[in-house]
Amino acid sequence: MANLSGRSLIGFREGAGSDEAMYAVDPSTGERLQPAFISATPEEVELAARLATEAFVGYQRISGRDRGAFLRAIAANIEAIADDVIARAMQETALPQARLQGETARTCAQLRLFAQVAEEGSWVQARIDRANPQRKPAPKPDIRSMLRPLGPVVVFGASNFPLAFSVAGGDTASALAAGNTVIFKAHPAHPGTSELVGRAIQKSVRDCGLPEGVFSLLFEAGTQVGTQLVKHPLVKAGGFTGSRVAGRILMDLAAARPEPIPFYAEMSSTNPVFILPGALRERGENIAAGLHTSFTMGAGQFCTKPGMVFLPEAPEASGFAQKLKGLVAESASFHLLTKTIHSAYDSAIAKRKADASLKVATVASQAAAGKSFVACSALFETDAASFLASDLDAEIFGPTTLLVQHSSRDQMIAIARSLKGHLTATIHGTEQDLSEFADLIAILENKVGRIVFNGFPTGVEVTHAMVHGGPYPSTSDGRSTSVGSQAIFRFARPVCYQGFPDAALPDALKHANPLGIWRMIDGEMSRDRS
Repeated sequence: MANLSGRSLIGFREGAGSDEAMYAVDPSTGERLQPAFISATPEEVELAARLATEAFVGYQRISGRDRGAFLRAIAANIEAIADDVIARAMQETALPQARLQGETARTCAQLRLFAQVAEEGSWVQARIDRANPQRKPAPKPDIRSMLRPLGPVVVFGASNFPLAFSVAGGDTASALAAGNTVIFKAHPAHPGTSELVGRAIQKSVRDCGLPEGVFSLLFEAGTQVGTQLVKHPLVKAGGFTGSRVAGRILMDLAAARPEPIPFYAEMSSTNPVFILPGALRERGENIAAGLHTSFTMGAGQFCTKPGMVFLPEAPEASGFAQKLKGLVAESASFHLLTKTIHSAYDSAIAKRKADASLKVATVASQAAAGKSFVACSALFETDAASFLASDLDAEIFGPTTLLVQHSSRDQMIAIARSLKGHLTATIHGTEQDLSEFADLIAILENKVGRIVFNGFPTGVEVTHAMVHGGPYPSTSDGRSTSVGSQAIFRFARPVCYQGFPDAALPDALKHANPLGIWRMIDGEMSRDRS
């Protein structure tokens, strides 16, 4: 196991820290892990912001090829220490080795995807409207525009993904690919994993000859460092994955600044599943088995976990429910990631058990907890009228879901219309179902960012077309995604150049198109000269 310092990484420097210390905790035992991690001081936050701003001046101007090489170096450096990273992450999260090996591979694949995007270069959306001096009644000027990076970006680590949504995760990768510098606020659930990956990025900055402040990693157990970063006048954007309570606080801080900044928060989602009549008749028990796997995967600690399931009152519904109840009853116990998540899950399950509008369908037997964060899966049932009259669509982070039976098509449509914003919605149906329930799809298009047909929402592919976002409260801005190559657009803004001589233009807008990228020239997509 590699040695850990427990100190923040501020550019190429190691922070001295404050008197406040925190420890990672092993979820399987409840015991704290060494070493202590020392919180950054306000002065160190200030230094990180200043270094990031100074580095941005140069980093934003390096070529897409050089940014791609940097991202590829980060991936290679993480892979070089993967055994140490995975070993520490297993201690801090109690996640199995295979899960963490897969997450390491995903993290490095994300970095290489954004490297490809940066190197190819067309993401800047270059647009060129050529001059027309003969236009009447007034000559038309030469106008060109492209996307440019914003500046220093603060990124907050997520509790449930110690790698893929953490120090070198999608927010960091997309911000760096766009030409921004990054200050990362490590999550207290896995600080050792964060330090190891942070050092891999720090080494990559050095190896690629980049300015010192391109990346910093700050530790803190509380909220002062994160608050100071979001409010800091040199910070120009933020990315966050976590609870609705924390995300909303940070959103409001970003909006209340003298200079408001974009803050992209992924916060909560219950991810409704609609089982249509044809699918229920044809393969109800198979859907039940897939659903059980989906809502217990990762102990139900995925933001895409299906937390509510809607199905018609039909003879086949009984077989579906019995199959699902049996699977839940046989479920093994799980270890949740943190004491806070464990406490919140226990409280939410107790509240549902006490709710007269709900029926406890099945609760799996639970192993002795001791000091560990052990939890069992739970299945609840209710009817459509009770669901519509209550607030049962709130996210519960953990291995539980809610079955809701409706008595008519109109009730199902009313449920769909009542939903708040979610990351995903899933439809199980036949082609005939899709034809008969086309209005359901139209409603869900305005409720979620991704609609899944005959599958399950857990498992988010990292691709160019993926959308991992949705209307509020699933995210702070439903126009964006935090997964996939389109995430790069969150950390950029359009800049227009009017009447500039060719030599003074960015390469992406020059007449000869030296980058060979796709550009819109007088309304037509082309790789030609302009």
